[in-house]
Amino acid sequence: MHPVSVSNLSMSNMGFVVMLKGEDDDRTLPIFIGVPEAQAIALHLNNVTPPRPMTHDLLKNVFDIMEGRLDHVEVYDLSEGTFYGRLVLTFEGRQIHVDSRPSDAIALALRADAGIFVAQKVMDEAGVIVDEDEHKEEKEKDQSAGAESEDPVQNLKEQLDQAVKEERYEDAAELRDEIKKRTSKN
Repeated sequence: MHPVSVSNLSMSNMGFVVMLKGEDDDRTLPIFIGVPEAQAIALHLNNVTPPRPMTHDLLKNVFDIMEGRLDHVEVYDLSEGTFYGRLVLTFEGRQIHVDSRPSDAIALALRADAGIFVAQKVMDEAGVIVDEDEHKEEKEKDQSAGAESEDPVQNLKEQLDQAVKEERYEDAAELRDEIKKRTSKN
C-alpha cells in the first residue's frame, strides 16, 4: 500500500475529480467523485465548518462516542473502471474492515486525521505522473484570466458554499444542479 494525500480537488468536463498524490511515489491517482463527496472534501480542505454536522462529520462523531478509531482508509481495488475502498477501524481492540466508496472514505479520513493508502495494483493501473510545473502554469493562467472576467461557475460554487453554511439545502441543491448544467455544456 502506498501512502497518499489529497493534492487537489477540481472539476472537469466529466465531473469532480480528487487527486491522490503518492507520498513515496511520483504518481497521482485521479478518482472521479460525486458532488456531495466533493463538497464534503472541499469544505474540509477549505477549513469551512458547517453550522450542523454533515454526514461524514456525523460518522466521525459516532466513532468518537463509541470509542472507535479510524486507523486509515484504503483504495484497494479497481475493476471495470470502478474504484473500491474500505475503512480500517479499531473497535473494542479488534480491527474491522468496512466497505466504502473511496470518496466517502477520503472525506472521513480527512476529518479523522487518518491515513489514506492506495494498493500497488491500483496505482500501477490508474496512477499518472502529473507535471507540477505545467499544472502550476495552467492554474496561474486560469487565475489571471479570472481577474479579467468573473467566472460564473466559480461564483455559483461560492454561493453553494454559503447556502450550505446557512443550512439552505434546497437552495444548495438548485445551485448544484445549475453548476452541473453549466459544466456539462463545456
